[in-house]
Amino acid sequence: MTNEHALASLGWSNFFHSQLDEAELALTPVRISGVHRARIDGLSKAGAVTLPLTGAQTASDLAIGDWVLTDGERITRCLDRKTELGRRAAGTGNGKQLIAANVDTLFIVTSCNADFNPARLERYLALAAEAGTEPVILLTKVDTSAEAETYRDQASRLQRNLIALPLDARDPGVAGLLGDWCREGQTVALLGSSGVGKTTLTNSLTGLDGTTGSIRENDAHGRHTTTIRTMHALAGGGWLIDTPGMRALSLVDAAAGIDAVFQDVTELLGQCRFRDCTHQTEPGCAIRQAVADGQLDEARLLRWDKLKREDQVNAETPAEARERNRRFGRQVKKSLAVKASHDGKG
Repeated sequence: MTNEHALASLGWSNFFHSQLDEAELALTPVRISGVHRARIDGLSKAGAVTLPLTGAQTASDLAIGDWVLTDGERITRCLDRKTELGRRAAGTGNGKQLIAANVDTLFIVTSCNADFNPARLERYLALAAEAGTEPVILLTKVDTSAEAETYRDQASRLQRNLIALPLDARDPGVAGLLGDWCREGQTVALLGSSGVGKTTLTNSLTGLDGTTGSIRENDAHGRHTTTIRTMHALAGGGWLIDTPGMRALSLVDAAAGIDAVFQDVTELLGQCRFRDCTHQTEPGCAIRQAVADGQLDEARLLRWDKLKREDQVNAETPAEARERNRRFGRQVKKSLAVKASHDGKG
């Protein structure tokens, strides 16, 4: 295998090569396969490498799937990402926690049972759209459900031209079913809550024998069996990034991704009679009319509104959040004063 082919098989492309200046052509590109507190694990054309994090470099700055350059002893820089999956970091503020980088296809994994949740799936879809990654919904546990096609219909309606595939994660034919997305040089990532079969699916696609866990009968949620993000070689020549199960996904700076998922809603916005329509009780509201005509599901409209509001709040700077809270406080005081005045008159 030539050096060029070895790099291409890891996902290297002209997108990354074009970022190198003449002096950097002598450096070694490394694809990050694991991020730790003080080091990264990676893959180069020569094989596996481990590099320390030095100076101002921190683990939070890098993601599994990133391409970095090294002189053999240290990381000189991280190349620009083709795609970037991230969510709002825990705690306050609008910081982003990186999930994975340079992912071509996001396999959003759910199951044909109580885990199926349209609101959660829409969050994953908005994440993929914002990142520029192709989403595919995988519906597992079809062997335990007589309503797999119903689940597929519901999933496919969450976004235009969305592919939703029911499957049995233990089926040896899964690799063939998903082969179009798992070719040599391609990178896929698995995202979903615990207990939906991500580890089983990883085993089927890679030939590994990772441990799987049971699910709780009361809510179909499972126990975490993947605790860190890992990258594995696929039987078809591509790469798979597995992630720990997510019970919650908080978006940040994902307005464009939300609009892409909810095109059926956003296309109606410009059709309202009033430009500042709040889509509540105003006459001539195209969105309320679509709900009344049965063309738009009101539950979906409410989920869109919730995501938009949440994203706006999460994207605020601390100063903007303080100002919003001050405005709210003033509004509450004004309302209480008006109420007290009316009560006094009574």
